[in-house]
Amino acid sequence: MTYSTSFNPNPAPKDNRLTDFLYQEALTLLKALIATPSFSREENKTADLIQEFLAKHGVTTERQLNNIWAFNRHYNPDLPTILLNSHHDTVKPNQGWTRDPFRPSEEAGKLYGLGSNDAGGCLVALIATFLHFYLKPNLAYNLVLAATAEEEISGRNGIELIWPALGPITLAVVGEPTEMHLAVAEKGLMVLDCVATGKSGHAAREEGENAIYKALADINWFRTYQFPKLSEYLGPVKMSVTVIQAGTQHNVVPDRCNFTVDVRVTDSYTNEEVLEIIRKHVACEVQPRSVRLRSSGIDNSSTIVQAGLALGRKTYGSPTTSDQALIPAPSLKMGPGDSARSHTADEYIYLEELSAGIAIYINLLNQVVL
Repeated sequence: MTYSTSFNPNPAPKDNRLTDFLYQEALTLLKALIATPSFSREENKTADLIQEFLAKHGVTTERQLNNIWAFNRHYNPDLPTILLNSHHDTVKPNQGWTRDPFRPSEEAGKLYGLGSNDAGGCLVALIATFLHFYLKPNLAYNLVLAATAEEEISGRNGIELIWPALGPITLAVVGEPTEMHLAVAEKGLMVLDCVATGKSGHAAREEGENAIYKALADINWFRTYQFPKLSEYLGPVKMSVTVIQAGTQHNVVPDRCNFTVDVRVTDSYTNEEVLEIIRKHVACEVQPRSVRLRSSGIDNSSTIVQAGLALGRKTYGSPTTSDQALIPAPSLKMGPGDSARSHTADEYIYLEELSAGIAIYINLLNQVVL
């Protein structure tokens, strides 16, 4: 889906001039972010840009490593708090790029550049939204903005690092490209390192115990097993064997076979429950790299979901993992752009997606009751 030129979020913000100004400011910041390389763990220069941009608008910020956050001017510790979060790190450009990934360029209503869609457009739209509410004295809730690092690698020095400094969070809006639809559930992720152990021997004789053959039985289980519980939005837990390593030379029976399994966990199970089921069914040794990246989401009865539905947005379950997996609070993933463009060559975002995204974010928060 792309927004047509007639797209008009309803109801529109009361001050269209302010919204237009915020859009122009957001676009200027997005172009600056595109022009500044910010690979995961190397985001210091874009963190500087974001901090300087907010300071220019009179916002006091805090920083830890490459994470920037700020609270609304009239923060009240007795009120609930909504987190507005997105990331400013990017993946490295792939070899398919035909444009300079660090040169922002407008063409046919699109803004091209690395990170324009994932997740620069979402980040600057949330920053513009935060500025819209920043000085309002009588909000029914607090707002905290967090522009974070290391999302693309699920690193520990991003949202997870600064979470204690944000205070109690009642609700989080995570900016990722969803065409401004409501991702009310997101799959978690576990990467499993598995080892099947046999006994080496000479391939010419009937000796040894082939670890590859032992692994095949477990690999077939991963391929065919169906977890009994299905998620309303996310469907079944999905397991995929993605890497296999075994053997040293053609005439030696291998005594070890290593393989990797990508497991996408739904909200029907915890990561620990899925791991326990797997270990009961396979003979190989199974070691998760992490159980941090959990399935997450929000109840459909939440006022922010209901507000989104009233604005014509749709609900769905997202198969991709984001920082939402590391946020231990009810959360909604939503942002301008399209996930299908993420990590692709000649990445872009429609300019109208950006302007409409700001308007929808503002309308959404205007209707939230906590």
